[in-house]
Amino acid sequence: MQPFCKYLFLLTACGFLLLSCSVTRNYNPDKKYSPQELTEDLSTLRNILETKHPSLYWYTPKDSMDYFFNVSGISIRDSMTENQFAWFTLAPLIAKIHCGHTSLMRSRSWEKFVRNKMIPTFPLFMKVWKDTMMVVGSINRDSLVPRGSFVTAINGIPVKRIENVLFQYMPTDGYEENLNYIKLSADFSYYFRNVFGLFPFYKINFTDSTGISKETMIPWWYPKIDSSQGNKKEKRPRLSRTEKMHQYRSIKTDSTVAVIDLNAFTKGNLNSFFRKSFREIKKKNIQNLILDLRVNGGGEINKAVRLAKYILDKPFVVADSAYSISKNFNPYGKYIGKSFWNNLALLFITKKRADGKFHFGYWEQHQFKPKKKFHFDGQVYILTNGLTFSAGSLFCDFAKGQKNVTLVGENTGGGWYGNSGILIPDITLPKTGLRVRLPFFRLIAPHHPAEKGTGVMPDWYIGPNWRDVLSGRDTKMEDVLQYIRQGKNNGTD
Repeated sequence: MQPFCKYLFLLTACGFLLLSCSVTRNYNPDKKYSPQELTEDLSTLRNILETKHPSLYWYTPKDSMDYFFNVSGISIRDSMTENQFAWFTLAPLIAKIHCGHTSLMRSRSWEKFVRNKMIPTFPLFMKVWKDTMMVVGSINRDSLVPRGSFVTAINGIPVKRIENVLFQYMPTDGYEENLNYIKLSADFSYYFRNVFGLFPFYKINFTDSTGISKETMIPWWYPKIDSSQGNKKEKRPRLSRTEKMHQYRSIKTDSTVAVIDLNAFTKGNLNSFFRKSFREIKKKNIQNLILDLRVNGGGEINKAVRLAKYILDKPFVVADSAYSISKNFNPYGKYIGKSFWNNLALLFITKKRADGKFHFGYWEQHQFKPKKKFHFDGQVYILTNGLTFSAGSLFCDFAKGQKNVTLVGENTGGGWYGNSGILIPDITLPKTGLRVRLPFFRLIAPHHPAEKGTGVMPDWYIGPNWRDVLSGRDTKMEDVLQYIRQGKNNGTD
């Protein structure tokens, strides 16, 4: 695709945002920032990352990162909009760090502007995995590419090439790509539109359900505005407190198995939930537990520790090492969220050691003991995939290798060797307002493998199956439940 066309269609997309409402005050998505302003933002970001990021050179050597920074600077020749600078300069640069917690976010002004708006977009919904793109739906009412078709090329670009290009704009922990396959499946049109551009028509090469290769042209999805509705926000029914809690965690039990869905180590009154859940499991004498962490993107380490106390059978520590390369956020505090309070906290929780690093000694040295009351000693099956990230993948590292624990599914998206996080404020760039998350500590997992770069690997691999995707079957859950029931029927554990 020619650069001119790419820029033209991205600008067109920004213009079409105005279709659903009047222009948001004080924000113009088509505003161009001068090369000097963009260079200042890039320089600010580089200075902060080089002095505060603990793992900037963990996967990419310093000379290579220096080269990528320099190339990014040289590429700023003309004025750009916020969207162009975000996608064509910062996103591919940040992806080179290979840190899933170092991610790019649009400015707060953009987020307010785009909220509740509709824009033209690529119309197909895709399930993406390992060089495969299957159509699972279409936003257009009359789709010329049937559900279940396998796309082989878009606008003449082979699927493998599309994946390779898009991954260059998407941050990962190390080299683990499972998370990004899921991100592409969740919003393929978003990434394709911003990287390859927006077109009124797309040429789609695909094979249908009979295996016959076909080619067709499909139109973009273009929002039609009902002037009588204006820009009214659609009212959603209020959820009850119980329904809200179920968004974060839930438990189901029968006489044989308990299934705990845990979608994050954040909200949901988890300490109380864990205590009540394991009390119920003990009371019912259930000997099989399925812990579903397939959408657990992490959260608070202390809550992952709390859950681990109910399952692990030996005392454990959280990290082999946990350290930062700086004692605070100075002199860049004005660009970093909550820097005053974070600087104050860092005075008490870190200590400089002989290696020159500022260590978070609590996570390195404190031994956590398993709970005696309501501790679970039966068989544990932990379901994982690419969305199992950060504290979710750290929990998997805690549990992996214990005799009664089996990890089931796919590699976690979070790094097995370790990751960068614990404290993750936002950097806000002074000119464009674009934001970049800044993980302040590097954490090495206690049971990490010899080589870094992969997610925590399952003991029992169950990958995606296209037939199950189309039918809506939860193969991982079904296979584990069947295994448990067969074991019970056979009188085995």
